[in-house]
Amino acid sequence: MYTFSSKLKTLSFILMAVGILGIGYGFLTAPKDIQEVEKLLAAESHGGHGEVKHEATSTSTSSHDGESDHSEATEEKKIVESATVVGSSSDSSKVDSTDVVEETQVVPVVKKEGGHELTAEEEHNEHLNHVLHQLQNKPWSALYVACIFFMLISLGVLVFYAIQQVAQAGWSPVLFRVMQGITSYLPVGSIIFFVILILCGLHFNHIFIWLDPEVVASDKLIANKAGYLNFPFWIIRAAIFLTGWSLYQYFSRKNCLAQDEENDNTFYKKNFNISAMFLVFFIVSESIMSWDWIMSIDPHWFSTLFGWYVFASFFVSGITVIALVTLYLKSRGYLEYVNTSHIHDLAKFMFGLSVFWTYLWFSQFMLIWYANIPEEVTYFITRIELYNLPFFGAVVMNFLFPLLILINTDFKRITWVLVMAGIVILAGHYIDFFNMIMPGTVGDRWFIGIPEIASVLFFLGLFIYIVFTALTKAPLLAKRNPFIEESKHFHY
Repeated sequence: MYTFSSKLKTLSFILMAVGILGIGYGFLTAPKDIQEVEKLLAAESHGGHGEVKHEATSTSTSSHDGESDHSEATEEKKIVESATVVGSSSDSSKVDSTDVVEETQVVPVVKKEGGHELTAEEEHNEHLNHVLHQLQNKPWSALYVACIFFMLISLGVLVFYAIQQVAQAGWSPVLFRVMQGITSYLPVGSIIFFVILILCGLHFNHIFIWLDPEVVASDKLIANKAGYLNFPFWIIRAAIFLTGWSLYQYFSRKNCLAQDEENDNTFYKKNFNISAMFLVFFIVSESIMSWDWIMSIDPHWFSTLFGWYVFASFFVSGITVIALVTLYLKSRGYLEYVNTSHIHDLAKFMFGLSVFWTYLWFSQFMLIWYANIPEEVTYFITRIELYNLPFFGAVVMNFLFPLLILINTDFKRITWVLVMAGIVILAGHYIDFFNMIMPGTVGDRWFIGIPEIASVLFFLGLFIYIVFTALTKAPLLAKRNPFIEESKHFHY
């Protein structure tokens, strides 16, 4: 039986405590009204950085009016060009695409009221209100990114476990208890995430702009999606998905433990059946989940590849966590039957799925960028211009680094190499989720600061505590699995 190290447990508590303090700091320091925003912008302008941001954000708040005429669009392009939101090297077709960059911003603002142009003062107030929403969104968005990232890591492990069950894999049963320990985080993470979704629906934040009735009334495109994007239907879907995943996690673990006490394979067969059903449910729910919880943050944009792209990101992250937890337990003298061949196979999955993620990243980016359809390409223009470092940094961390390190067969068996690669991969995919969510919630007001780091620390501490506590509840070997002997003697 595994014993939870007191040092590791203390570390998890420290991470959670520091995380809570940092999250609280983020909410306390967020501006409460327009007057605070005015002071902030004045300070930025005094520092030489406020003018460009003011112009860029003013531009972004002006074009959700579907009835804007061509002259307004032309004026907006001139402002964007003067603010250097799109670089001078961009060609004219790319500049045209910036007409809809503002779709990724938080609150669309109608430029006309009752058929009359807004006055300069009214436009200024709208701009201040827009920046206020962005800055108020910042701690919420940091919390949201970290919460969904760790929850989906456990979901990725659960899917990998289900695949092993259905495939009747002979190499992996010695790792089943490690996988079950990691998936124990899923019910807790799901509850926290569901609470955050409810708070979004209660307008505690502006993460999902389509939840705002004023936005729906002023935006025809979002209004046309109201039959699908409405709070009751949205939250019901979330409840079904989170409950379904957590139920499979509970019963698959229960059956696996029960199998240890049986003389036949009754519970193993039950696990096989429910795993097959779960995978069918997952295929559907994962795609819808990615639309509901991530893609709808940018409600004017869509991609038919998005569900696969999100899946690849959290799936490789989940397998990476399996490898890291396994290596830790091995270093503590546990998992006696796990050998370098098991580790090598996990590393192969880390390498292969990193390449798979890159394939999907490039496929989505290249097709949309080449087609240059304004309502599609604006998604990438925003990220390239405003999130240049994290956008391309994620590609380096999630593709180039794993490619150069893990392509070597010998490196796949070396502990310190895998730990280093695993940490970089996990950090890279956190940044990937950051890139997917932040541009639509905080716009150009992003920064990886105290709220972002604190949110990661809190959920990391919670994750460590729940996972390693779960590992103490049962033996680390599924001794009555029909393939356990093959797994014990697995060599590659």
